[in-house]
Amino acid sequence: MVESIQDEAVSQGNIKKIVFPKRNSSAFARKLLQSSEDGDANRIGTACSKDDIMIFQGSTAPLPNGIPSYTVQIMNVCASGCSISNIHVSCGWFSSVRLINPTVFRRLYYDDCLVNDGQPLGPGECLSFQYSNTFSYPLSVLSVGCC
Repeated sequence: MVESIQDEAVSQGNIKKIVFPKRNSSAFARKLLQSSEDGDANRIGTACSKDDIMIFQGSTAPLPNGIPSYTVQIMNVCASGCSISNIHVSCGWFSSVRLINPTVFRRLYYDDCLVNDGQPLGPGECLSFQYSNTFSYPLSVLSVGCC
């Protein structure tokens, strides 16, 4: 469907807004490597690190009562094919009006949320969830375990 919309937009010579579904989905991604002076950016063949987990967050349609909603995607972008477990995220006093499956994401303590119930997230795997609150929480990777 998206390709037909894009083809139609190209054939008519104009740009159209593409709307994606709001349901949870899985995705695969690759991490692009770049060289740096200290050599840390090109890490193929070395152990995983918290830099191999990417967190994306964006606004979605609000709840019927007007409370803003947000979609979060957490992705393993390890280039060397590593699975990453025990993903802990810095999340402040994270809470949500919308129920979140606690095996997907839950707050353990202040500023410590656990992803995927501590289970491994394979290379290229992505999990997502939606939460609702009057404001978005800044989320960043705190620590990970390498499998």
